[in-house]
Amino acid sequence: MPVFTLHDLEKRVQARAQESADVSYTRKLLDRGVAHCAKKLGEEAVEAAIAAVGEDKNHMIAEAADVLYHLVVVLHARGITLDEVEAELGARTRQSGLDEKAARKSG
Repeated sequence: MPVFTLHDLEKRVQARAQESADVSYTRKLLDRGVAHCAKKLGEEAVEAAIAAVGEDKNHMIAEAADVLYHLVVVLHARGITLDEVEAELGARTRQSGLDEKAARKSG
């Protein structure tokens, strides 16, 4: 099975964003604005949460793929790269998740 990474997905979203909305679902989403893209992400996240409690592994995999795609579209719409998200995740590894959450609440 060929390897397809989130960075590959990011490149594909960037390329599809340059195409016509007549042939690109990504372009069509972006043309409707960040709020619409975020709404679609939220819908997909709910579907993934529902699938997570089900028994069908393949359904959960498909919904997770939808969430990741729509997240990358929202990031693109906001001008945020996966490298920036990865840097944030890397910074968070310097402390425990519980300490990080506590720091956000007090800040």
